[in-house]
Amino acid sequence: MFQQKTDWETREKAFAAFSMGPLTDFWRQREEGGFTGVDDVPVRFVRFRAESHDSVIVVCPGRIESYVKYAELAYDLFHLGFDVLIIDHRGQGRSGRMLSDTHRGHVSKFSDYVDDFAAFWQQEVQPGPWRKRFILAHSMGGAIATLFLQRHPHQCDAIALSAPMFGIVMRLPEWMVRHILDWAEGHQRVREGYAIGTGRWRALPFALNVLTHSRQRYRRNLRFYADEPRLRVGGPTYHWVREGILAGEEALAGAGQDDTPMLLLQAEEEQVVDNRMHERFCEQRAAVGYPCDGGKPLVINGAYHEILFEKDAMRSVALHAIVDFFDRHN
Repeated sequence: MFQQKTDWETREKAFAAFSMGPLTDFWRQREEGGFTGVDDVPVRFVRFRAESHDSVIVVCPGRIESYVKYAELAYDLFHLGFDVLIIDHRGQGRSGRMLSDTHRGHVSKFSDYVDDFAAFWQQEVQPGPWRKRFILAHSMGGAIATLFLQRHPHQCDAIALSAPMFGIVMRLPEWMVRHILDWAEGHQRVREGYAIGTGRWRALPFALNVLTHSRQRYRRNLRFYADEPRLRVGGPTYHWVREGILAGEEALAGAGQDDTPMLLLQAEEEQVVDNRMHERFCEQRAAVGYPCDGGKPLVINGAYHEILFEKDAMRSVALHAIVDFFDRHN
């Protein structure tokens, strides 16, 4: 186990060998499954299990992500003694889409994500053999998992949030954004069209990305989309943006309703979600006696939004914090 954790510090030096060897062998051990989500949309998931494990970590990914992208994280958690389950949210990954243009990031209601996750939990997680159940959620998945626990309390033993989407960074003034989104709601063609400044998926050069400083992990993630075009999702629709903003506000409003032990990781160089909402969320939990671990967000110095896919030095800090947190509640 100790050797496993020390690997985190230096993996990028031989990342290709790790990816092609141990990680590929591990990925072949996966079990893939699915269930029917809200409005009969097929929802897919993957799991890694071992007889000797008595704890499970359920991973709730971010927007446009697939469980395919999370192989390395699953590898690390599994080899520390956790079973791992990862869901592909509706409208992305290997799950069903709602629109004919499969590149559009869309959802009818944000609560559909939450209801899908609740069904996943009820069918696959709750009946399982585990003594302890944990959630690790990133970005949009952070909003989904937070709302899930606010609506269905005492489901898990602890939750770690990585850069949760409680607010979205906007390039326009807030009043203008709301005006545009409210107008778009009344025009279906606009409502289901790409939000301003976005479009179909395309491979962005590493130098222009604001998600990770790790060239190796960024390249690997792009390769998934190149090898499996059906995984590609581009920009969000106007309606998705509106639903995402409202979901973040709902999560903040309910911050004091859930007493599940919580660790909140924040990226110092965040450019996707609004870090100010993390501070507010932790303050509201503390005010009712349910403080986040450490009383405030744990800032990962130098990190961009995708903390779990960052360079070794930053990613290992985050992983140590997550695993230590879960171990304290194990």
